[in-house]
Amino acid sequence: MREFFNDYVQSLETYIMFRIKETVAKITPELTAKGRAPISLSMGAPTATPPRKVIESLKSAVEEKGAHLYSTPKGEKYFREAIAKRMKTRFNVELNPDEEIFSLIGSKEGLANFVRVLLNPTKDDNEKEIIWVPDPGYASYKEMVKVSGGKAYSVPLTPENNFMPDLEKVYEQFIKDGYNPKKIKALMINYPNNPLGATATREYLEHVVDFCKKHHILLISDAAYIEMYFKPELKPLSVLEIEGAKDIAVEFFSFSKPYAMTGWRLGWICGNSEAVKIFGKLKSTLDSGLFKALQKAGAEILNSEEGDKYIEESNKVFKHNQELFVKGLKELGWGEFNVPDATFYLWLPIPPRYKTSVEFTDDLMHKSGIVVVPGDAFGEYGKRYFRASIVCPEEQIKEVFERMKADGFYFSA
Repeated sequence: MREFFNDYVQSLETYIMFRIKETVAKITPELTAKGRAPISLSMGAPTATPPRKVIESLKSAVEEKGAHLYSTPKGEKYFREAIAKRMKTRFNVELNPDEEIFSLIGSKEGLANFVRVLLNPTKDDNEKEIIWVPDPGYASYKEMVKVSGGKAYSVPLTPENNFMPDLEKVYEQFIKDGYNPKKIKALMINYPNNPLGATATREYLEHVVDFCKKHHILLISDAAYIEMYFKPELKPLSVLEIEGAKDIAVEFFSFSKPYAMTGWRLGWICGNSEAVKIFGKLKSTLDSGLFKALQKAGAEILNSEEGDKYIEESNKVFKHNQELFVKGLKELGWGEFNVPDATFYLWLPIPPRYKTSVEFTDDLMHKSGIVVVPGDAFGEYGKRYFRASIVCPEEQIKEVFERMKADGFYFSA
């Protein structure tokens, strides 16, 4: 059967989180028998119940006349207008709901399909068009580019550059590496970042926009974690807040992280009207839009007091979890590491006695039932790190460190 499928798809890796989930399912009976039932710190998804308001809105919307008919790929007008209002009140960004906003079946789907409209696929490696992606970065970025027939080029996010690299230096290195700058189609950024939790300053976003304009590169901003922050004075920015950004940029948003609505698959793209329009042409051939009841519920939560309160309270929980986790790591001998002001992730060095991050995470999983993600999954610059997602209940976080102490997982042991 393999001969029927294209080379791009056959070269893909199964998404790391699903591979981990399959492994955990296989070893769960053994772990449970020895008192180490798995505790998941791997999946980047809130585990709380979504806001009561959004659930009640969905129940009500399901009964509305016409709710079960086809929608439109663009999204119902009330949905797009609610998004425009949210972008104005949260970021002071003015958007035309008819030309600069388009609905998504979750931002992951949107990003993957947007990459498809950018790249002209070819098997000739020297002729492949290129998208710059953050490294470490969301594990699916490179695979999205690969399956669309292009090539991903790593933009290093390191402690040395404070996770905000000078793009002109990256450009110089890109040319030194033998690549043709005319092949660059887009730069993808992700702040707050998965897996680092790193955020970007206004000055840095201005640098990014200026760079893309200067070199005529499309800017793609993945803002999935933009509502997950711990200090009001460090509230993450939309790239569209930067003057002139709409000339060159689009931004992707999701309901998944701020409202714990991961399974609902709701999101949107906004920004440059021509880019949104061209993207819409592809979407019109691929799907028939979101379930109207989901759109109605989403529209109602976006600009509600309940929605804002939910985000605020959730962020307090994530901050508390982070403090517990950092305390536990310090007691185990973890020294200096970055403690981010956003997201529910911690990006941590592996103990020096391990050769690779996979060796460490496998050992931790099989001995203690603690499931984290090896840094290699997030790119070349993820080696010797691992990612912990601290969304589980407080009692499980405490159990994590009781097990690590009992099983000898000290940093320098």
